[in-house]
Amino acid sequence: MNTQARPGRPRSAVEALPAYRPGRDAKQAQQEHGVVDAVKLASNENPEGPISAVENSVLSAVRGANRYADHRGGELRSRIGEWLDISADHITIGNGSVGLLQQIFLTYLDPGDEVIFGWRSFEVYPIYSQLTGAEMVRVPLLDDLTYDVDGTIAALTPATKVVMLATPNNPTGTVLSHDDIARIATAAGEEVIVVIDEAYREFVDAGTPDPVADIVPQFRNVLVTRTLSKAHGLAGLRVGYAVGDPEVIADIDKVAVPFHVNAAAQAAAIAAIDNIEEIEARCAVIVNERGRVEAQLSEMGWWMPVHQANFVYLSTGSETMRFATELEKRGVVVRPFDGEGIRVTIGSPTENDRFLAAITELGVTK
Repeated sequence: MNTQARPGRPRSAVEALPAYRPGRDAKQAQQEHGVVDAVKLASNENPEGPISAVENSVLSAVRGANRYADHRGGELRSRIGEWLDISADHITIGNGSVGLLQQIFLTYLDPGDEVIFGWRSFEVYPIYSQLTGAEMVRVPLLDDLTYDVDGTIAALTPATKVVMLATPNNPTGTVLSHDDIARIATAAGEEVIVVIDEAYREFVDAGTPDPVADIVPQFRNVLVTRTLSKAHGLAGLRVGYAVGDPEVIADIDKVAVPFHVNAAAQAAAIAAIDNIEEIEARCAVIVNERGRVEAQLSEMGWWMPVHQANFVYLSTGSETMRFATELEKRGVVVRPFDGEGIRVTIGSPTENDRFLAAITELGVTK
């Protein structure tokens, strides 16, 4: 028996697949660098714990954990529909918005089909593309780190099946305007699914048009995905939702893993929506902190894109990994993108002060 051989024969797409890398944990930094009380600003989590209504709903749901949850999440879909003032048949739920994105890729992309996205953007887009065998068409961001709308439209071909629009974009935090999204959706046509990936919707400037109200009713090919992991503080429970044409919703529902949103997550999501004013107040604190952090970084001489998410992005170029390591040595864990920049989650005021003190020691890249 050959004990050195790998058991089984993975698909070639899986064998070549890079693993998704979550943000490093604070404990890793403590162990590697001998620091204490490190703070994790690498995963865009909400610094506050769940609101009390969510905690109570989860405890109640756990008492029935011997039973399967509602696979379709009918009550949650209805509650989201009431909240957004749309019919429940325009809504589905998923294991976070990232789970819904995987369903979308599995639904629409065969080997050789094209998927377009700006780059840099969310790291799962290339992973899901490789998993399905789709051809990736990466449109470089503009110098101000916003999406190249004209470039995205020019990249459309008869082979295009999906266009991904992360807004606010991860990791740069920039947004697409209503008009730009409409231009792309119009150019794409009904045979191309245009996904508006809005994981950070709750942190955008007040008055920003809502694509659920302004874009989805106009375009049957547009799908909006959102999560309750960030603003609502449910990252550990994993629940997201998508809004689109009922036929699109029905198609992506077909590839959902059975019971993919557990009972505790569904109950927590309903409780968060029922207490949305409390959630919004927390988001306002994070946005204010983002402004404070941006102001201090600007005073230091950093150039930054126009952020509208719960993080800031610094273009550190070739010094990215050095900056990330030096910050970790000072007890601040951030998310580096080698050769490009670092993304820093807005945490609590104390955590943000730790970051600002550490980055002040390092200075600005030249």
